[in-house]
Amino acid sequence: MWRRLTRRLGHDDNPLRRRVDIVEAWLLPVAIVVFLALCLLVISVTGSWMHTANASEMRGQANWHHVQGTLLQAVPGPEQAGHTSNTWISWAPATWTDNGVQHKGNVPALGGSKAGNRVPVWLDSTGKVHMPPLTPGQAGSRVLEARIAGLAVLAVLLAIMIVLVRRILDRRRLAGWESAWLQVGPTWSRHR
Repeated sequence: MWRRLTRRLGHDDNPLRRRVDIVEAWLLPVAIVVFLALCLLVISVTGSWMHTANASEMRGQANWHHVQGTLLQAVPGPEQAGHTSNTWISWAPATWTDNGVQHKGNVPALGGSKAGNRVPVWLDSTGKVHMPPLTPGQAGSRVLEARIAGLAVLAVLLAIMIVLVRRILDRRRLAGWESAWLQVGPTWSRHR
């Protein structure tokens, strides 16, 4: 196994192996090491960035309040059986009362809700309707998603760099073959 690995990495004393072949053999192992080395940095940066964004959003939502509204029409879309989290939220017309004033407008409601159902309506200090505030569970999910996305972006960038370096190495390899053929070709043609 070790012999095969060292041969694959270009340490086999093959006189025909060029430096370009050795560099290409080391591309993937180096990319894996770089990926593993940068993983902690990417996870830390994306996590702290998303924690900051979540904290900022939660501070903005701190002065919100909610009232009960009544849906004026059914919300399209089925609600998942078994009360899973795969229900979606759509905006639907509703009425609600805030500070003794009757309001009518679109509010977020779970898909599959029927007309006449009561729904919470989240309002800011100006009375504007918002999606429900961010929960700690949603904030944690957003941090995890940001970290996974950061790692995916890092992997894609490294893959693109490998492809570009391989193209450059292929061009050099072809140029080397061309120059070697120009040196050997004339001597072969003289022997005919």
